[in-house]
Amino acid sequence: MYNKVSFKRKLIASAVASCALSGVSGLTFAQGDQMLEEVVVTGIRASLERSMDIKRDSAGVVDAISSEDIGKFPDTNLAESLQRITGVSINRKNGEGSEITVRGFGPGFNMVTLNGRTMPTGSAYGGSSGAGSSTRGGNSRAFDFANLSADSVSGVEVYKTSKANIATGGIGATVNVKTANPLDEPGLNVSVAGKAIMDTTNRTGDDVTPEVSGIFSWSDDDGMFGVSLSASYSERDSGVTSATVNDWSVAEWGAGDTQTIYDNPANSDIFVNEPEVGQLYSRPNDVRYTFADRQRERTNARLAFQFRPMDSLTASLDYTFAQNDQSAHRGEVTTWVQNGGFIQNVEFDDSVIKTPKFITESYDPARRDVGFSQQYRSQEDTLESTGLNVEWDVTDQFSLVFDAHSSTMESLPTGPGRAGSLDIGVGASIKTGASWQFSGADIPNWTHTIDGDLEENLSSSVMRVFSVEQISEVDQAKLDGHWEFDNGSRFDFGIERREMSSNTVNYNGNANQVLGGWGASAPGEFPDGSFEEFDVPGEFDDPSVGNSPHIGFRADARELGAFLVEEYSAQNAYIGVENTEDPAGVRNSASNNEIQEDTDAVYVQFGTVGQLADFEVNILAGLRYEATDQTSSSETPPLAYYIWSSDNDFTAVSASPDTPTVDGQSYDVLLPSIDFSMNFSDNLIGRASYSQTIARPGLGSLGSVISFGNPNGSTLNEGTTVQATGQNPQLAPLESSNVDVSLEWYYDDASYASVGLFEKRVENFTGSEITQQTFDVRDQTSGPRAQAAAAALEEIGANQDNANLYAMMQILANPSKYPGGASELNDDVVADLNDQAGYEFITPNADDPLLEYEFSTTVNNREAKLYGAEFALQHFFGETGFGVQANYTIVRGDVKFDNLDITSDQFALLGLSDTANVVLMYENYGFETRLAYNWRDEYLNQTNWGSNNPGYVEAQSQLDMNISYYFTDNLSVSFEGINMTGEDRREHGRNENMLIFYDDLGARYQLGARYSF
Repeated sequence: MYNKVSFKRKLIASAVASCALSGVSGLTFAQGDQMLEEVVVTGIRASLERSMDIKRDSAGVVDAISSEDIGKFPDTNLAESLQRITGVSINRKNGEGSEITVRGFGPGFNMVTLNGRTMPTGSAYGGSSGAGSSTRGGNSRAFDFANLSADSVSGVEVYKTSKANIATGGIGATVNVKTANPLDEPGLNVSVAGKAIMDTTNRTGDDVTPEVSGIFSWSDDDGMFGVSLSASYSERDSGVTSATVNDWSVAEWGAGDTQTIYDNPANSDIFVNEPEVGQLYSRPNDVRYTFADRQRERTNARLAFQFRPMDSLTASLDYTFAQNDQSAHRGEVTTWVQNGGFIQNVEFDDSVIKTPKFITESYDPARRDVGFSQQYRSQEDTLESTGLNVEWDVTDQFSLVFDAHSSTMESLPTGPGRAGSLDIGVGASIKTGASWQFSGADIPNWTHTIDGDLEENLSSSVMRVFSVEQISEVDQAKLDGHWEFDNGSRFDFGIERREMSSNTVNYNGNANQVLGGWGASAPGEFPDGSFEEFDVPGEFDDPSVGNSPHIGFRADARELGAFLVEEYSAQNAYIGVENTEDPAGVRNSASNNEIQEDTDAVYVQFGTVGQLADFEVNILAGLRYEATDQTSSSETPPLAYYIWSSDNDFTAVSASPDTPTVDGQSYDVLLPSIDFSMNFSDNLIGRASYSQTIARPGLGSLGSVISFGNPNGSTLNEGTTVQATGQNPQLAPLESSNVDVSLEWYYDDASYASVGLFEKRVENFTGSEITQQTFDVRDQTSGPRAQAAAAALEEIGANQDNANLYAMMQILANPSKYPGGASELNDDVVADLNDQAGYEFITPNADDPLLEYEFSTTVNNREAKLYGAEFALQHFFGETGFGVQANYTIVRGDVKFDNLDITSDQFALLGLSDTANVVLMYENYGFETRLAYNWRDEYLNQTNWGSNNPGYVEAQSQLDMNISYYFTDNLSVSFEGINMTGEDRREHGRNENMLIFYDDLGARYQLGARYSF
């Protein structure tokens, strides 16, 4: 609550600001022996006053969020709070704030510190399986705020302009998370809280899950010794229903009988409203409706000791622990677009890049499968940090601070056999025809005809294990000095040593264990009761599913996997990430990438106060020098060859691992900064800042290995691409020159308005150099056998699509079984051979040519300019208790993605979007109420999805609410609603009809109580 006082309100606010971020502030003012009044200022308005005073009194552009009270941060999730700050937007994972984007710079370009300490990062959920929008592949520099509970946080500071004494690595911003120490709060302070969480998306978990937290802080009467302990535990069960298209191929339309990416000539009568010659058009790979049932357990704790033997010396020792356990049961209903001779009709829309409105296919008398893949994902993220801090006021004017910490972040898979994602391919091969609609709805719809019972015909196809481990460590020590002069000037200096290492181990996700075959050729093999029928399309709340078939299946992938390991023991089926010995090559082999960065830094900073034209001016100028030694060590088994197992299905086989490749570099930077502010009046402040900052390249780009993609068909056919990617340990850091100007008007105790302009000119963005290159890998899809098969198909007048070509190669290779040769080809034979059951797969011969790759190497070859404006308003309507916060951010850049360019690997600025926030508040008569609206415009999320396509996340908004009521000063209850209108997430490709992901999300509600004494 906010307790109104009628005197010296400005003085009280200033005193509160001097204790900013300390939680509850007890202030006493006296004149002589007469006690005037004791005022305790808490609640929304008090926290906003503290945040506003931090912004006003800081050099440069700084925004802050302060705890309303000890143990009571404005939001349960730090990222959800940060999105209220001007210029900050967030990425959500599982409907919850996860990573931040600041002024257009994404998570990897922002530095997150905990009490000024650089924190290690790591995120590898889902083992980079690529199925769904939430999987991660390790090698991450982005800090995941979902790992931290907000209960022990006393404040967050966002530095949008750099200073010499701030850690480097954040071009967008440096975010400092602050926690309270026991000597900040004299005496005994205890706060306990509990919440009941209800997630409306939950299907299989508990409808109500718990969250409990507590803070204990004690110091002796003399303020010499203090100890504090904060801890929290929460569970959340949730679900999501999604739609995705796994890939879109894009090409130019040809003339006459030119082959198309639909494996039919351009002049075929199957095409309706076909593109003009030379116009771009697209082809989908499939349509998938998916569901995931998720569980999350998060445990946080912080223990701190402080010792102050004299007023001038304070020593602090602290330990921080954060663990986030996530698991999910996920399933799909998939219908593949087969192309070639199966296509009956393709009708295009009128988009600039023509996209199919309708596709119809017939497989009769053959059959194709409906996919019901089942997956289990499990990952555990653990952050541990131990730190020592010593503050010594050597004199009244000179002070020293020594700080050291050792911190680790582990993101480790916890599924069976250390799997991050266990994927069991399941299908029923009874589909006789299918049709798809790709326009007129938020997600594609489809119908199919089937011949038989789906559940009775369920069969395995493949089993895959995806697993990524990332372990990062930071050891940091620094000494800071501060010297204040009598004239109000100051001199700061410091030295720092920071050692960072990050090790990512990625297990080969291409190790498909072919069981029943891609054609699901072992119907009825699973035990009765293995599957539960499940209406997947019926789970969508918002998008229309049209006449899509309302049947799917749910199963535990772990149980299916255990059954298949026993069932296919003769094929050495296995679950796990071990380097299992196999005569055909190394299965599920490990790719190990370790980056070590050792940085030494020194800085000096000088601040002074003066007069200019009767106005008070403040100047803070600094210089920071850093030298970094970087070492990259990579160990990845080389690619030996591909197994061609059906029309567009290939499995990579690795050779035995080579010795690690070690490379590296050293670089240094000199980073100046200057902040200038002028007080035009007591309430009107103008600012101008210039700084140079750096951000280090992504960890995944700094290795020294080559990653090989799989072909998607025969290289004799149009649209077949094979890609390889090379890393570069010589990449230079990004360098940014930044200019900020702003005007801030503090027109009341808790009210202000501000406007700011910014520009960032960035060099050394990474792009790609693409060349055509061969390696020691043979191409059986275009060698003599493939050419003979193509000639045979031409002779009998059959389409040269991938399925026919593969089948003809098998026919010609087995004359005893097919004595009629090419004449034996028919739909049944093509279907049988492509189902993979009982046939040897096609491997390379010595006379096959070397496979030609599109080889992409990461290089520093880009530069860009970002610029924009920020507008913010905070206003309280007198003593009514009503208030409003509002801000709007405009972000622009000079490099955009060209949707009509398919010939080059494009560079574009990611994450640029306008954002807006409006928060309505009321605080009086024991009530604290917030209604918060957050909006983010469409932004480019990725540039290399699938076949080098862009991914645009469409504009989205969210409405949150928080209501608290204080029965007494110590006891309160609260109700929170998060994403109350159930806004969804949709991402599309080069046009809106090219869906990438659609996540149908829902609201989450929390009912809680809190007691403090």
